Amino acid sequence: MSKWAAWRPEEVARLLHSVHVPWYVAGGWAIDLFLGGERREHEDLEIAVPHDRFGEIEEVLPGFEVFVITGPAEATPLAHARDRLVVTYQTWIREPATGLWRFDVFREPSDGETWICRRDESIRLPYDRLIEWTSGGIPYGRPEVVLLFKAKHAHLKKNRHDLAAALPRLDAERRQWLRDALLRVHPGHAWLAELDAAAT
Repeated sequence: MSKWAAWRPEEVARLLHSVHVPWYVAGGWAIDLFLGGERREHEDLEIAVPHDRFGEIEEVLPGFEVFVITGPAEATPLAHARDRLVVTYQTWIREPATGLWRFDVFREPSDGETWICRRDESIRLPYDRLIEWTSGGIPYGRPEVVLLFKAKHAHLKKNRHDLAAALPRLDAERRQWLRDALLRVHPGHAWLAELDAAAT
């Protein structure tokens, strides 16, 4: 497969400036945008969009190659994987001139103006609450929502570091949301104790 040389959030924001889809930076970059600066290196750049509006994103990607992640280490050109869009959620974007992957688009469940968590459909947020903005106009996912997804791979050093960096900045409401969501998705998760400790 091709190599990653991910863009920075401001680069994808320039590319998507004309779209009206509620998109946002996800993953580790979202934590850094919340905290106000780049704390660590990022191997990739992930953004999230409503699954049923991915076509609007595709329209602004005529100069790029779009691949659907159809299995471990398996990227299938979109033209050959449209029937797999419903059962997958990752879409990698490659720059033909360099052959490098530039960013990853998560296609997430939604209901109109409401985001739906793909790991538990009972967890929902209006997009105008899910998405926060930097002073420079870059949209990013609320840190507590990003951390919920990172919790699945809490053993990874980068995810532990992201929790440690963000937790002191989460107010009581954000911590409670994350605690409630973890109890639904990952009952007994080790991060629950850290959230409880932060509340004392």
